Amino acid sequence: MSAWTQVREITLMNLRSIPERLGPSLVIVVGIAGVVGVLVALLSMATGLRETLGGNGRTDQVVIARGGSNGELASFLSIGNATLVKQDPAIARNADGAPIASAEIIVITEVRKPGSRNSANVSLRGIEPIGLTLRDGFRLTSGRMFRPGVQELIVGTGAAGQFEGLEVGRSLKFRGSTWAIVGHFESGGIYDSELWSDVQTVQSAWRRAGVSSVLAQLKREGDLPVIAKRLKDDPQLDVEAKSQKAFYTGQSSALTTVIGIMAAIIALMMALGAIFGALNTMYAAVSARTREIGTLRALGFGALPVIVSVMAESLILSVSGGVLGAVVAYIAFNGYAVSTLSGISQVAFQFAVTPLLVAIGLSLAIAIGFIGGLAPAIRAARIPVTSALRE
Repeated sequence: MSAWTQVREITLMNLRSIPERLGPSLVIVVGIAGVVGVLVALLSMATGLRETLGGNGRTDQVVIARGGSNGELASFLSIGNATLVKQDPAIARNADGAPIASAEIIVITEVRKPGSRNSANVSLRGIEPIGLTLRDGFRLTSGRMFRPGVQELIVGTGAAGQFEGLEVGRSLKFRGSTWAIVGHFESGGIYDSELWSDVQTVQSAWRRAGVSSVLAQLKREGDLPVIAKRLKDDPQLDVEAKSQKAFYTGQSSALTTVIGIMAAIIALMMALGAIFGALNTMYAAVSARTREIGTLRALGFGALPVIVSVMAESLILSVSGGVLGAVVAYIAFNGYAVSTLSGISQVAFQFAVTPLLVAIGLSLAIAIGFIGGLAPAIRAARIPVTSALRE
């Protein structure tokens, strides 16, 4: 009988006996399902936040902000500097020869949390009309566009879904004035967590003489290093230029790193428990089949097929647990909407269970199964035939 045939027959025999050891086998499956489920859930939170902050970023558009600032809220550009930035030759022009660039201001407003008297910070973006054309995914989902010079605003769908009082037709009071909500919009990524209004209206209400940043369309994507160096070397300016994607992705890096480290620590602690559970279960399985293994060895079955069969059982149980954990994580968390702080304002985002995260979870399950099954498999192969037959 070939080695492959021996492996197949012993493995099938082991698998057919699993129902007789259902309780111990479920220890492996459920334990590993818990490990994979928690790991995938935590990583899906980091992935969702990363996709929200950088998902709508483009590499052929550039964000120009004050040098050294870690976000638009910490940045300030005078009107003169913003105008000077717009004249850079690397910035594209429209049919009228005007630069395709939007000087924008970010301020913080407060809105009500659902079912609570407490308020949350939400970003209000003052935007120029041309700024709408720079967002490819922008569209009104309800209502109409705000009018320049009037205290009207439109609300991102992410903010509208997470906070109270942001329905079309309602109004918000801040800075001693009443602002009418005239529409809802989608634009993708971080913008869906914002309120938008006319830039000059926001400047007037907050008494700001400048803007936070300039978003511009490059003539060519390869012009980014050129414009970044030219603006940085300009003695009249203190600005830094980054691609839109890099600018917003950078704002999520610290938080997603923390989440990733936390996920790794929790998964490691749970994985150690799952490994000990797998070891205990597989040792018990080998002990229960000692005479059976001895009989097979006496009939001519080799040590290697015994090792492979025990490992196969351990890996099948582990993969089953990994699949179960990934499915539960997908059903429970994929698309789950939450909000969190980014800087000092709230950002609405959704958990994202991606194929990569499922692959990571299954890889961990396979590793646990391999480690948990290796020692019992070697022990099974080393049992003396005569001792095994006397069991």
